[in-house]
Amino acid sequence: MVTFGGMIDRNRDRQLVRAALRRSRVVALLGPRQCGKTTLAREFVPAQSDNYFDLEDPNSLARLAEPDLALRPLKGVVVIDEIQRRPELFPILRVLADRKPLPARFLILGSAAPSLLRQSSETLAGRLETVILEGFRLADLGHKAQTKHWARGGFPLAYLARNEADSFAWRRQFLQTFLERDLPQLGVQIPAVSLGRFWSMLAHYHGQIWNAAELARSLAVNESTVRRYLDLMSGVFMVRQLAPWHENLAKRQVKAPKIYLRDSGLLHALLGVATTRQLEGHPKVGASWEGYALEEMLKALRPDEAYFWATHNGAELDLLLIHRGRRIGVEFKRSATPALTPSMRVALADLKLDQLMVVYPGQRRFPLGRGIEALPLNEAALAV
Repeated sequence: MVTFGGMIDRNRDRQLVRAALRRSRVVALLGPRQCGKTTLAREFVPAQSDNYFDLEDPNSLARLAEPDLALRPLKGVVVIDEIQRRPELFPILRVLADRKPLPARFLILGSAAPSLLRQSSETLAGRLETVILEGFRLADLGHKAQTKHWARGGFPLAYLARNEADSFAWRRQFLQTFLERDLPQLGVQIPAVSLGRFWSMLAHYHGQIWNAAELARSLAVNESTVRRYLDLMSGVFMVRQLAPWHENLAKRQVKAPKIYLRDSGLLHALLGVATTRQLEGHPKVGASWEGYALEEMLKALRPDEAYFWATHNGAELDLLLIHRGRRIGVEFKRSATPALTPSMRVALADLKLDQLMVVYPGQRRFPLGRGIEALPLNEAALAV
């Protein structure tokens, strides 16, 4: 584990934010609450600075009573934390970001995607660059931390808890607070009980093809309602909808998205899995590891596009990446000795893959066939 100033070193995220601030007038650092956005932002602007505004702090709110007067004189990087609490600031930021010469750049922090911060995407179009922060990644922690990271997830306070019981208790409390406080602050009017039931059900569908009709029947609501719930949970970075890849192949292809809970620790909390030993024996252990490894690949590579592929004849590929003009296939196998399968050969040929990796939790890299290689998770992103 690498530390920086007594904390986990998030050098990759720091570099991404720094590069975005060089390119863009306004940078949105977005991600779920408690994922470390504030800690990272304070590496650019100290909390005591006149250039730092925390919209949960009464003092900051008082300073922004006249936002134009407060923000216009500032120079350098200006941080506005929890921007979703004051959406009326977006038109002012547009005016300030259009000044020439530009005296200040704005780093705004929020807990929802631009689709939920609609004013940001409309008002700041062409001026805003988004950086997504998703908690600790395996590369921040080192490969020896893989099992702990998988079990507890990437939220800093969950990962750094003194023991498994404390980590599980924090995650359970996070789930409750998120439903009862955080979502209403975003203007969500759906009852916490309804969303909680939906979230728990999604945990059991983790790694499966989306089936709106089945979930709607289980919740006694219509399909458009469960679709709205899904889009909401995706917009607050709790759920990933992995889109299907389909092109003009002869085979009939699956065209519904695949659903994953983005943080493995929250998945385990929803499933009631409190310890690593319980996880190893749980029926969802394979799906959990697949989702964990998939998220780590996406965090590490930040590909141009990401899909899964499946046909109604049974051929499938867990992850298809379009990265720097290449087609890269990834299969996830929670096995000490992953083996070549007919489905891998079909995917390699039908999708015209430049590379096919089988990512597994072992330590050794070895070939499985022509153009197909087994790789440990911590090495997979480096092999692209």
